Amino acid sequence: MPKAAETGSAADFLPPRLNLTALREAATGCRGCHLWQVGTQTVFGEGARDAQVMFVGEQPGDQEDKAGKPFVGPAGRLFDQALDQAGIDRSLAYVTNVVKHFKWQARGKRRIHQKPNWSEIAACRPWLEAELALVRPRVLVCLGATAAQALLGRQFRVTRKRGKPVESDLAPVVLATVHPSSILRADEDDRAAELAAFVSDLKTVAAHLS
Repeated sequence: MPKAAETGSAADFLPPRLNLTALREAATGCRGCHLWQVGTQTVFGEGARDAQVMFVGEQPGDQEDKAGKPFVGPAGRLFDQALDQAGIDRSLAYVTNVVKHFKWQARGKRRIHQKPNWSEIAACRPWLEAELALVRPRVLVCLGATAAQALLGRQFRVTRKRGKPVESDLAPVVLATVHPSSILRADEDDRAAELAAFVSDLKTVAAHLS
């Protein structure tokens, strides 16, 4: 049975035998940090077990929290559009987030995204490490600053190194780009150019896939 209070790490909830199905089931009972009390449900990663590419975002959003699936809201739909333009089949990819619960603050009737802090990221990291160990993607893509800094170090700046492979032992090819939600937040006049730049980064990803 899940523990009633937070333990400080998802490591306490990892199943004895690691496979994606067991991980996903175990994660539903995670009490590694207080965010299990904030989100509606755990939103675990999804995709092919033998995916060549893994995309890692920050955390599920409002619609992902309700659906229990990653990247299905407005940013997810934009992500799908960009993948299609770059020639990447999402069904052959694995998509997940650094943090598996939606952190939000009420603003009227709306639930507004709040950035997870480092203790929440650290508490959730065992899930992501297990996903990486099982999928073993050829290409790992960090979407946005939170994912990039969580995996590549706090000093990493997406604005300086976006779309360029960086040295890392996490995967043969590792790179970072913006999160698609940042494109939705851009001024309308800049949105087309931001989307084109994002697609360009994804084409770099596609070039590394066999």
